[in-house]
Amino acid sequence: MDKGKRSSGGSGGDDSIYRIPPYYYIHVLDQNSNVTRVEIGPRTYIRQDHERVIFGPQKMIMVPPRNYCIIENPAQKDKDGAVVLDKTGQIKLSHADQEIRLSQDPFPLFPGEVLKQAVSPLKVVPANCALRLRAVLDYEDASGEKRVAGDEWLFEGPGTYIPRKEVAVDETIRATIIKPNQAIKLRARKETQDREGNLRVTGEEWLVKKVGAYLPGAYEEVVDVVNAYVLTEKKALHLRANRTFSDSKGVKRKNGEEWLIKMEDNEAHIPDVYEEVVGVKDIITLNNRQYCVILDPVGADGKPQLGQKKLSKGEKSFFLMPGEKLEKGIQNVFILGEDEGIILRANEGFKDTLCDCERKPGDKWMMRGPMEYVPPVEVDVLTKRKAIPLDENEGIYVRDTKNGKVRAITGVTYMLNQDEELWSKELPPAVENLLMSMKDPLADRGVRGATAVAEREKTKVVTLRVPHNAAVQIYDYKEKKARVVFGPELVMLGPDEQFTQLSLSGGKPKRPNVIKSLCLLLGPDFCTDIIVIETADHARLQLQLSYNWHFEVNDKKDEKDAAKLFSVPDFVGDACKAIASRIRGAVAGVQFDDFHKNSAKIIRASVFGFGENQKVRDRFLFPQNNLVITSVDIQSVEPVDQRTRDALQKSVQLAIEITTNSQEAAARHEAERLEQEAKGRLERQKILDEAEAEKARKELLELQANSAAVESTGQAKAEAQSRAEAARIEGEAAVEQAKLKAEAAKIEAESELDRLKIAREAENKYIGQQNEMEISKTKEMADIETSKFHSMVSTIGADTIKAIATSGPEMQVKLLQSLGLKSTLITDGSSPINLFNTANGLIGALKSE
Repeated sequence: MDKGKRSSGGSGGDDSIYRIPPYYYIHVLDQNSNVTRVEIGPRTYIRQDHERVIFGPQKMIMVPPRNYCIIENPAQKDKDGAVVLDKTGQIKLSHADQEIRLSQDPFPLFPGEVLKQAVSPLKVVPANCALRLRAVLDYEDASGEKRVAGDEWLFEGPGTYIPRKEVAVDETIRATIIKPNQAIKLRARKETQDREGNLRVTGEEWLVKKVGAYLPGAYEEVVDVVNAYVLTEKKALHLRANRTFSDSKGVKRKNGEEWLIKMEDNEAHIPDVYEEVVGVKDIITLNNRQYCVILDPVGADGKPQLGQKKLSKGEKSFFLMPGEKLEKGIQNVFILGEDEGIILRANEGFKDTLCDCERKPGDKWMMRGPMEYVPPVEVDVLTKRKAIPLDENEGIYVRDTKNGKVRAITGVTYMLNQDEELWSKELPPAVENLLMSMKDPLADRGVRGATAVAEREKTKVVTLRVPHNAAVQIYDYKEKKARVVFGPELVMLGPDEQFTQLSLSGGKPKRPNVIKSLCLLLGPDFCTDIIVIETADHARLQLQLSYNWHFEVNDKKDEKDAAKLFSVPDFVGDACKAIASRIRGAVAGVQFDDFHKNSAKIIRASVFGFGENQKVRDRFLFPQNNLVITSVDIQSVEPVDQRTRDALQKSVQLAIEITTNSQEAAARHEAERLEQEAKGRLERQKILDEAEAEKARKELLELQANSAAVESTGQAKAEAQSRAEAARIEGEAAVEQAKLKAEAAKIEAESELDRLKIAREAENKYIGQQNEMEISKTKEMADIETSKFHSMVSTIGADTIKAIATSGPEMQVKLLQSLGLKSTLITDGSSPINLFNTANGLIGALKSE
């Protein structure tokens, strides 16, 4: 700013002289008229007293090519470009207006003008880009088109945008690249015309599918880039219409309508703006062993037939149309073997072609194999049946669904028909537990409280293995009668039969309902019981008794005799109570001492009673169930009263002590006798051992003497033998060594001879082959030279060769003739010439002529 200024002691605009360089300017204020003017360099300006420099010197504004600047409040100019002044001489300005100035000569800013935007480069719009322009003032452009404030349009590249004061740049728009199998969705911001000339209303959307760069119009906006769905033979596109429109193939689609696009329709489909992609559907492929039922199938008119079904069998591939669905997915064809069948039920009336009959709704029937069966749409497959193979000891319960009767099928292979079903037989929990506990009634009879180890199949016939010498009672509630089965036997329950459960007393003393069983063991067996008795002198004793028992069955085929076995529910408790009652009655009239001495006799007599000869019987029979007690064993007798127990224990201890002392004395005497005998035997053994030792010592000395003699003679003999043996071995080794050396020399000579022989043969063979190769080479070279010479001669020709051969002498002759010489001889002088011979030759030549 201070360039060219000369100060005279003042500051700012008080200087008198201003040197204004080229392309600089100042603003001078005339304080008399209050008019500001511009002084432009180069010049030296002398300020008057009534003038004042209010701005500058300032460099002029230079707008280079392809640049521009914006001037606010520009000065008004006439048609010749001169500045317009008012009547006061002040420069007229267009207030609140703007002027855009492009590349031109440097210019100053007039008073009141403001540089709103500094010099800036013009905006270059590249290809595939555009500027969205908006008119802020009404104007008419260079092409004569009138623009109204608010109008929008695009300035598309490539090009350089020249700004105007009436136009504002809203944004830069870049073209969207549309790749193959892509499209862009556009929306109209207001009513406009697209690039294909179609009129678009505000909010309307459409697709542009042309591959390449697409530049949206001024009133268009890009909503989204839509990728195409690539369809294959195994995939189809499920579409739904958002509104009524005509698709790309001209088909009219109504709002909400759904349809499929397959590969044969279009390999790659780009959804339209009014098409909604519901999903991609996979193809359904059925092999020759599959089928499916389609619900609500689409008819020939393309509309779904609601409520109907369609059967589709393989081999086949198809897509489910919109609205269609599979009833139970892809199902396998029913392949029935000889032992298989299926139960069918008709949902509606139809004619069965397999049996050529009419089926009514609700009918049930069975199809038996072997066959392949595909059920029609009118038929439901209720279940698949398989024949159940049953052994003689196996069975099943079958219930007829029509009349409700239940029967047991055993020992055959049976298949349930359409009116039959397996029936579950329920048993009481206690019986169920006993059956599934897998206990042997005989071997595991001492085990209490066993639980079930498995769950019973309730549709199978209930079986029970009755062991040997046991019986089971079975009651038929339908026939109102019972039967008894004796073992060994396998019991199979009928549908209305139940086992009779035995609940027997057990434990010591006996307690009711301890033993649960289905089998009644016939014995012989034993049971143990503890009872308390009281003697005539009021001594209370506790007896532990064991009874041997068995059931007496005369005829197992007699139903009445067999039914007696189960007439007493708890035969153990009943027998033990009866025996205990008899024993208590007998002991009550006997003193303690008598009972202590004759307890076994008293108890047996009380239990078995006396016979005709006043002898104790050997059995006790219970006629109600034919139970027989054969013996009674008294295992222990213990007083219940403590004083009696102490007195009895004291007497027993005294008796034991006396017996023990006598046994100790006898044992002591016996021990002393045995000790004396042992001492005598020991002394005798010592004498015998000393005699044996002396005899052994004598034999030892004799052996030592003999061994010393043998040792002295043996050593000399051994040394002599060893020396002789060593000499013999050395001689044999020398002989063997000589033989080996001779053999080695022979082998070396033979190997050397063989080597030389092979080498000579190889050398001779090599030389022979080399000579043959040399001969062959020479022969081939000669042939080559011959053929070469022959080729050259044939190529050049005989006349040519003759001409070449005679060309030299002929030229010499012609040369000599041209010189006028008849003959000449040229020599170097060092070689003598025999002229006589030469003359003879010449004369001879003449004579010959």
